[in-house]
Amino acid sequence: MVHGKKLVKETLLHSVLEDNNAEAESDQQQGEQRVSQTEVDVRGQEDQHSSPDGNAHDRGEREGKGKGEEEENEEEELEGEQSAICEDDYDTDLELGGKEEAYDLTGRSCYMEACEKLQVVPASYFLQHMNNNELSIKHRCLGPQGTKALAVPLATNTSILKLNLRDNWMEGMGGAAIAEMLKENCYITEVDLSDNNLGDYGAKAIAGMLKENTTLMSLTLSGNNFTDQSAENLGPALVTNTKLQHLDLSHNALGERAGQILGDSLSENTGLRSLSLSWNCITRRGAVMLANGLGGNIFLRTVDLSFNGFSKEGAVALGQALKENNVLEELDVSNNRIPPEGAIRLAMGLKMGMNPIQNVGCCGILKAIQENPHSAMEALEFSDITLNQDFEGLYTAVKEIFPALTVKHGGRIGTFRKAKA
Repeated sequence: MVHGKKLVKETLLHSVLEDNNAEAESDQQQGEQRVSQTEVDVRGQEDQHSSPDGNAHDRGEREGKGKGEEEENEEEELEGEQSAICEDDYDTDLELGGKEEAYDLTGRSCYMEACEKLQVVPASYFLQHMNNNELSIKHRCLGPQGTKALAVPLATNTSILKLNLRDNWMEGMGGAAIAEMLKENCYITEVDLSDNNLGDYGAKAIAGMLKENTTLMSLTLSGNNFTDQSAENLGPALVTNTKLQHLDLSHNALGERAGQILGDSLSENTGLRSLSLSWNCITRRGAVMLANGLGGNIFLRTVDLSFNGFSKEGAVALGQALKENNVLEELDVSNNRIPPEGAIRLAMGLKMGMNPIQNVGCCGILKAIQENPHSAMEALEFSDITLNQDFEGLYTAVKEIFPALTVKHGGRIGTFRKAKA
């Protein structure tokens, strides 16, 4: 187990330091050339000073003696190496256990090594909290290099379950390092990478990670300058991944093409329970395709589409999707330039009959409409739900605010309209 963790750390460290190692090797080769030139000069000087005094016979004797002594020394060194090898071959389990215990399981040493190689200052907060269940390193300006260094010990960390790296300007390279880390880490379940300028490069790396990771359940990618190209990578990943339940792609630059891609993906996705696409640029055909995808999804419970450009066409498609989807519980379409006609078609899709929401649930829906003076709701359907006098009184009050509102329900309790004595 320890050997596996060590191998993972070394592999990830090698990958994130590859560029730096290339520069170091170049410097090392230049240094070796300088050392070899110096040795040649020194040997040349020794030869010049040793040759004039003796004759050829004396030199031969000295060389013969020197060779004999060298051979004896070589035999002694060979015997010493053989004995050392034998000792290593017969290490006991106890000795091996001691060596494994000496290995740094916390990842502190490899993190310090990575920081040194990447020439970044170690994050003291990480060193202090690397064994906590939750790690929040927000607004620390880690940058790409600092994020790379952080990814090395996180690859084998078994303590952290929730990781928040919001607003560290890690960019695409840093995001790719975190993605590689999440391919190896099988403990982290929640990750926040919002406001890091990951761009399309980072989105591609994240998508590759989602195809392999089987433990991540919540991923926040808000504010990362994702475009339609990002959606081309993320879309197929959402079809493959069945474990991710909460995804936030808000405050990006996803456009019409992204809406089409994500719509196709959502119709096949079986894992997501909540999705946020607010503050994007999903319009026209993209809005319609996205709505169609929501209609075919039977797993999503909460969807936020606010601050896009659904307009009339998107609202009509959403209304049709809501007629087909009887699982969605919360849908936010505020600030989407939806005209009255689109609002009417959208409201026509809100049917809540045949659900065990009882009288209390119906009253809650009416109260929500009562508290929203801008509500465009015109009809509610509570089929097969028996209501009582409390609902009747609330409905009368709401009708004063929204005269056009109609409610279809399954009847009243027998004593509901009992005549007064």
